Amino acid sequence: MKTTLKFLAALLLISNISFGQTLFNKIDSIVKDNYKKNPEVGISVGFINDNQEYYTAYGKLNKESSINIDKNSLFEIASITKILTSNLIAQAVIENKLKLNDYIDDYLPKEYVLHKNLKNKIRISDLASHQSGLPDLDFGKLIELNPQQPVSSVTEKTLTAIINNCSELIDYGKYRYSTIGYTLLGQILEKVYGKSYDEIIGGKIIRPLKMRNTLTKNFNVKNRTTGYNPNGGIQEFFTWNITASAGLVKSDASDMVTFLKAVLNKETTIGKAAMITEKIFYKDEKREMGLGTNIITDDKNTLYSKSGDSMGQSSIICYNRTKNWGIIILLNQRNSKMRQNLLNEIYETVLK
Repeated sequence: MKTTLKFLAALLLISNISFGQTLFNKIDSIVKDNYKKNPEVGISVGFINDNQEYYTAYGKLNKESSINIDKNSLFEIASITKILTSNLIAQAVIENKLKLNDYIDDYLPKEYVLHKNLKNKIRISDLASHQSGLPDLDFGKLIELNPQQPVSSVTEKTLTAIINNCSELIDYGKYRYSTIGYTLLGQILEKVYGKSYDEIIGGKIIRPLKMRNTLTKNFNVKNRTTGYNPNGGIQEFFTWNITASAGLVKSDASDMVTFLKAVLNKETTIGKAAMITEKIFYKDEKREMGLGTNIITDDKNTLYSKSGDSMGQSSIICYNRTKNWGIIILLNQRNSKMRQNLLNEIYETVLK
């Protein structure tokens, strides 16, 4: 009887692997077709289905390189960093370091002095779901000052001036994408753990998962891709600074699949934290938001996703907890339309 059960289990495993491979062959075909139409854009894709990993990539590390992009090629994941930060916030909840409905007042560095109209108004969950109403960085002006490193001039002094001079939350409770919100979440994490954001993400995500090519301050590695702006000009990777928790982590397809594997496993700390981030904290006629996570629901599926755009690269992560799959798409050019169209085609024709 035991032998029969083991045999059936082996058959089931083989069947699942075969099904996953069939799915990925279709995904690879779509990726390859998109690359043929856009040969100037390098692509790296990782897919996980029932714990089985699959990878494909097209293009070179840069236009002058002879080295092919692969699953270990380094990209800017940009605002996908926010999913990592929101997971850390949820881990802090699990550890009773904070509560999502706590007001931010007592968690901010002492340099912040909130106007009386803002006191006991903004909750941690408001920051994480982009509905705090706080003013944000003026990226247009920052790009004018330094097109290659626009956030390099942002300091704690910059942030405190913006927050301390704010006297009204004109759209509190309404969705407005916020870099400052996630920068503040990074500072809140630093306060509750007494460590830098770099140390926290290293100790709670990167090292436990052995994500050896997920990098923070030092990303001068041989397998780094070159970023290109929409016009094809070379774009530097953003250097690490105070806005790191909003979008400055670098990674590769292999490490992001490792992260997805942990997210989809309800028994891991990261998986338990992810389920907290997947709860609906904001909803209107256009969107549903978890903590840093877009929630997309149709009649058959619920997807969780987050996109990222630096000045020179685009990316997107998406997963379906019920069907136990996840995907990461990394492009070495800022091309949000191509990134989104690629995911949409893969979902509509293969994963739906």
